[in-house]
Amino acid sequence: MPELDPFRLDGQRVLLTGAAGHLGRSIGRAIVAAGGRIVLAGRTRSTLSRMADDLRGEGGPDTASVLVVDLADDESRVRAVEKLASDGGSLTGIVNNAYGGRAGSIDDIRAEDFQHACALNLVAPFELTRLLLDLLARSAKDRPGGSSVVNIASMYGMVSPDPSAYPDERSRNPPHYGATKGGLIQMSRYLACHLAPRNVRVNSLAPGPFPSEHVQLEQPALVERLSAKVPMGRPGLPHEVAWAVVFLLSPASSYITGANIPVDGGWTAW
Repeated sequence: MPELDPFRLDGQRVLLTGAAGHLGRSIGRAIVAAGGRIVLAGRTRSTLSRMADDLRGEGGPDTASVLVVDLADDESRVRAVEKLASDGGSLTGIVNNAYGGRAGSIDDIRAEDFQHACALNLVAPFELTRLLLDLLARSAKDRPGGSSVVNIASMYGMVSPDPSAYPDERSRNPPHYGATKGGLIQMSRYLACHLAPRNVRVNSLAPGPFPSEHVQLEQPALVERLSAKVPMGRPGLPHEVAWAVVFLLSPASSYITGANIPVDGGWTAW
């Protein structure tokens, strides 16, 4: 057995997309708390820079860096990957957490909504993994657990939203959300099987209801309806996804690839 703390990320460098979002902020803190270094990817430099400063205060000057990128734009994505791959550093993990897509029902969702959701939720995670594969594979050599890609999917990639939980059609979970998250789960399985010989593991997490602070304050009735569908009787807390991400990035999960792990309080176990 390797003589290390298998749940630590010391010596690892991880790219996190959607870094400034509701779950992204908690994931970033958890990676740094576990000893990892992080590349914060997103569209707004000022927001990412503030987050990076906070993380450096917790983990040291080399803890966090910023990568400004529009993941739905091919040219922006390629430029960002080239910058990351040319800076001389290793890359042992990618957390594909960015999401895009508006709420709505069947009656008002259009083809362009699907196209945008697919570009950000499926094409971007695939392209990041493909374009950074050589760097991931080089970084994986002789490393316990190799390199790891963690795709943030959703319970709605496994089951359909219950319309009764969303009586306001304008705030309904839209059809393109679950469709792209289900695709992300399947793509994770595919990549896991094909990248295992290069010591690169690929898994997905399927969070359940994790309403933001804003939603909890502004829509308490919605939070109550969602909580009623959870065996544990409550929504999730962001760190509960973050800890699962750290596990899948760490050597503690060295024999886990191709898995989809629900983090849903039992929602999909009913």
